[in-house]
Amino acid sequence: VIMIRSVLARLGGSPLAAVRARPLCVGAYKHILTEVRTETSVGLITLNRPQALNALSPALVKEVAHAALQMDADSAVRCLVITGAGEKAFAAGADIKVMQDASYMQMYQTRLFSELDQLSNVAKPIIAAVNGFALGGGCELAMACDFILASDKARFGQPEIKLGTIPGLGGTQRFTRALGKARAMELVLTGDMISADEAAARGLVSRVVPSEALLDDALATAARIASMSAPIVAMAKTCVNVSFETGLAEGLRTERALFYATFASDDQKIGMSAFVEKRAPSFTHK
Repeated sequence: VIMIRSVLARLGGSPLAAVRARPLCVGAYKHILTEVRTETSVGLITLNRPQALNALSPALVKEVAHAALQMDADSAVRCLVITGAGEKAFAAGADIKVMQDASYMQMYQTRLFSELDQLSNVAKPIIAAVNGFALGGGCELAMACDFILASDKARFGQPEIKLGTIPGLGGTQRFTRALGKARAMELVLTGDMISADEAAARGLVSRVVPSEALLDDALATAARIASMSAPIVAMAKTCVNVSFETGLAEGLRTERALFYATFASDDQKIGMSAFVEKRAPSFTHK
């Protein structure tokens, strides 16, 4: 049985009272910028703490998760892009001042930064457009997206070891799956960074783009995805994620079941008819 998690899943579960005491509305965003480009059905989320190199504060992480879930529930949006303000950094790690004096029990009870997990509940594709440094929590945020487009100036790393701690938002897991055990182990144990070119060569990054063209390229790529059938895109995303998270046999079963399921959609009929008739399809997203 294939379980598809609800994109309207509750944001609850964390007792981080100071950060999660009241629900957010779009006008309440203080650390991110949001934009919906209705002509292309693309939602843009920009981390907006350039003076702190877009470091991830608890409030910023909550806002990113909230905005992503809101866009996921918005029929005007069919693909998302997350980027950082300025040219220096996508996000240069988590805000260390928030954590430096925390105790184990405080970290455990508040589940600090756990809102980042909500990105996995977003059914629509999320592209990370990485400009500059993506370090620590910033690298983990980028890896939590569906794929990464990087500027030629981007740098990736998990430098937590230099601070007397380890990655805690998926760094040891997603980094290793992308880079392989040996290279990931070296980088996690030394805290060194890798270039965008190495990240692309090893599969962490989809493509490297000139810095000045990064956002335009990411938005154009998102627009291409948004032009496809939304439910079929969601099925394709699910299949690729299952291949990443389970064994081959389970992945093949999921793919076959969802492949057959596409034939219950209007868009499968529209797409195949358009191909046979040598014209562009006009998907209805049904």
